[in-house]
Amino acid sequence: MSNLRFKAVEYTLNRQPIKVIPPKQKVSEYYGSLTFNKRAMREFLPIDTFDNIINAIESNNKIDRRMADQIAASMKAWALSNGASHYTHWFHPLTGATAEKHDSFMHPIDEGSAIERFNGNELIQQEPDASSFPNGGIRNTFEARGYTAWDPTSPAFIIEETLCIPTIFVSYTGEALDYKTPLLKSLNEIDKAAVAFCKYFETSVTKVIPTLGVEQEYFLVDSALYAARPDLVLTGRTVFGHASAKDQQLSDHYFGTIAKRALEFMKELEIESYKLGIPLKTRHNEVAPNQFECAPVFEEVNLAVDHNQLLMHLMQRIARHHHLTVLLHEKPFAGVNGSGKHNNWSMATDSGINLLSPGKTPKSNLRFIAFMTTVLKAISNNPDLLRASIASAGNEHRLGGDEAPPAIISVFIGTQLSKTLDEIESTGVLSKSSGANDNIMIPKIPEILLDNTDRNRTSPFAFTGNKFELRAVGSASTCARPMIALNLMVADQLKKFKIEVDKLITKKVKKNDAILQIVIKYISESKKIRFEGNNYGEVWLKEAAKRGLTNIQSAPLALKSLISKDTIDLFERNGILTANELDARYQINLENYTKKIQIESRVIGDLAKNHIIPTAIKYQNTLIENAIGLKAVLDEKTYRGLAKNQIQTIKDISEHIYEVKSTVDAMLNERKIANRLEGQEAMALAYNSKVFPYFDTIRHHVDKLELLVDDELWSLPKYRELLFMR
Repeated sequence: MSNLRFKAVEYTLNRQPIKVIPPKQKVSEYYGSLTFNKRAMREFLPIDTFDNIINAIESNNKIDRRMADQIAASMKAWALSNGASHYTHWFHPLTGATAEKHDSFMHPIDEGSAIERFNGNELIQQEPDASSFPNGGIRNTFEARGYTAWDPTSPAFIIEETLCIPTIFVSYTGEALDYKTPLLKSLNEIDKAAVAFCKYFETSVTKVIPTLGVEQEYFLVDSALYAARPDLVLTGRTVFGHASAKDQQLSDHYFGTIAKRALEFMKELEIESYKLGIPLKTRHNEVAPNQFECAPVFEEVNLAVDHNQLLMHLMQRIARHHHLTVLLHEKPFAGVNGSGKHNNWSMATDSGINLLSPGKTPKSNLRFIAFMTTVLKAISNNPDLLRASIASAGNEHRLGGDEAPPAIISVFIGTQLSKTLDEIESTGVLSKSSGANDNIMIPKIPEILLDNTDRNRTSPFAFTGNKFELRAVGSASTCARPMIALNLMVADQLKKFKIEVDKLITKKVKKNDAILQIVIKYISESKKIRFEGNNYGEVWLKEAAKRGLTNIQSAPLALKSLISKDTIDLFERNGILTANELDARYQINLENYTKKIQIESRVIGDLAKNHIIPTAIKYQNTLIENAIGLKAVLDEKTYRGLAKNQIQTIKDISEHIYEVKSTVDAMLNERKIANRLEGQEAMALAYNSKVFPYFDTIRHHVDKLELLVDDELWSLPKYRELLFMR
């Protein structure tokens, strides 16, 4: 095994960057070329069919099934012209990943001949086998039937010669077995609620579109080094590994010059993303060595979620071209920053207004403040639901560290805006904010316009000028989970806002006065959720407790909110998910958590017993033989002086071996006890409280052995080898 490590390091040192040759056309000429977007539809569809599908997409109307055959024929013609040979319904099951079953366009018509066929029924609805997907008890294993149904709001695309058609996925009984179904429902609810809200200020608004920009963080490691680390292969993170002498402490990687191999990977990723209509805009080095980030332009939420799922697939596929592996785990390396997925969320009207942009007139200011306070009220009413939406085994390693927001859900809106809300609450008057027009003048430097708020990287939900940034989402997670929760709670609060305002209006209160009264009420009721300081500090932990805010550290406890009475009422009264569907998601997430901790514990046990301990004993035996040899040739006094440190090292190795072996045995015993428990909740809690706590103890002693054992004997690539791109 030690030879494998050094061969892997040698391969890495000898790697040469693979030069990516970009297309000769400008990006604008091939952007979206592999998506059945408006441009492709206009070219391949009859004009009346094109109008029908665009109307359905923009107005939430159903597509006339009579036109399905025309759409399918045109989509097939387009796909074949772009080299596709198969098609699939592409959906998001409750695994958090994507799923697809490929069918060929080929259809035999008689002996020795065939045609390409794709009809409307095959486009609109399919029946994949649903038996092996997570269902959380919604259906029995022998009830395999499930349906996928076309989502026309997300363009079909071609990848690896396959036409991928975005779809929802439901059970035979119509219950949602995916993330897209409740996401689309939540988007419809917030659209209707926000339009009704906007009518107070601008009667011409007919549609409000939630938008999302996803910052995706990730690590790159050489594929040879990755293959030599069983823990990375099986869990996505290093369960052992002593810190490198140098990692991120000099802050010299952040925004630094991008290493050649990483840059070539990024170039190919961007080219393939552009073909699929993914609007990647930004690429840069992140804080930790070998850590990077990419980010697209804002898109409609459903499309942004689809594109992020597709992007993660592209990243992993393209990395292999460059003999690299993408790590999307939230904490692949201990001691350096983990990876998140910052969800930048806002709302835009069809008249071009961002509802989270501060206004310049009293009317637009009132609209902004009213919408802002409604969002604050929504978060204040549902903090545990938002916490549950980001809970996972991987994110548990990251939340609360000095790199990611803590588990306490709070909102940062900035000193100026916070002061404005406090003044409104105390005076009952809406004054024009002065900060939006402030600027900094420096000689020879163009005018720097100040935002109305700074950026607080420690806050889970921070207002950053014209959007909210949900920073606590894990890098491997689907964005659908937090977006369903956020859209729903805001939609529900917007409905309540309208009811409360209309009630005052019926009592002869003027419209603007009625709005301001509810704004003042919401400011007061949501004040506990606002925090402008350092969320990492001990002061905030104490202050949050005084305010009655929850601090749910573990994923299993956080997930409990999915089945609380308040959450069930919220989802059911808005028609998003039933109590049964929510319980299924609770069970699935618990099972996923348990299995991931179970896998990690197995990997820890295997590596400790079959790699670490034998290697340590081998080196210890070498030291013992050397000590015995010294004693045979030296006098007692000289021997004691020369062998003192060597004997102490032998003792240290023995102690660490003992601790590793005994702690692993104790962990395995707790795992056996947990496995015998009935119910997903009991098992998840046991794995969290009884099995997981052993991980750090075992790691401590293994990492000490890494420092003591001869480097040539150590079988696992070390952090100094994994964390620096060569």
